[in-house]
Amino acid sequence: MGQAQDHSEFLLRRLHTLAGVVPVGLFLLEHLFTNAMATTGSASYNSAVDTIQHIPFLHFIEFVFIFLPLIYHGVFGLYVAFTSGYNAGQYSWARNVLFVLQRVTGVITFVFIIYHLWTTRFSGKAPTFAMVHNLMQSPFYFWFMIVGVIAATFHFANGLWSFAIHWGITVGARAQRVTAYVTMLVFIVLAGVGVEAIIAFASNAA
Repeated sequence: MGQAQDHSEFLLRRLHTLAGVVPVGLFLLEHLFTNAMATTGSASYNSAVDTIQHIPFLHFIEFVFIFLPLIYHGVFGLYVAFTSGYNAGQYSWARNVLFVLQRVTGVITFVFIIYHLWTTRFSGKAPTFAMVHNLMQSPFYFWFMIVGVIAATFHFANGLWSFAIHWGITVGARAQRVTAYVTMLVFIVLAGVGVEAIIAFASNAA
């Protein structure tokens, strides 16, 4: 019974990390770079959104390949964050900090994505530059987006480091150290892209 339960949890954790990289991570990247079109003007952003809206079977694709993996990754991630045992003495100070930040940003990102989707994707119509611009005029929404994007990009980038270890991609200490530097660079780049898009939405009228 105990071995079967351990095996089931092992598989659930592997699926959790996989969901965070493949469907959810790819969705994050697509979303960031679609929003980045706002930096070149409202017409570019609206055209990018319109292209996505005309993908065949879009609602089915979103539900099966985005929303279901997102819900699973988020809910199971909350379970992991609040129940996983942890021996801080096994790790360095920096790795302990990153461990805590991964859990904290996971919770923030989960709340952020739900609220962001509720105010844009589930608003009853496809988001436009004008819609997002109007939302950004609220200081609360603007800073909520800034914090949310930084949390989401950190959670994704640091999650890549953990994913590489759990799936046996980086085995040795040197490989893990190099990967840590690479993933933090990924975080800086993605956070910069996301924040720049938010500033473009807030400062440029449609």
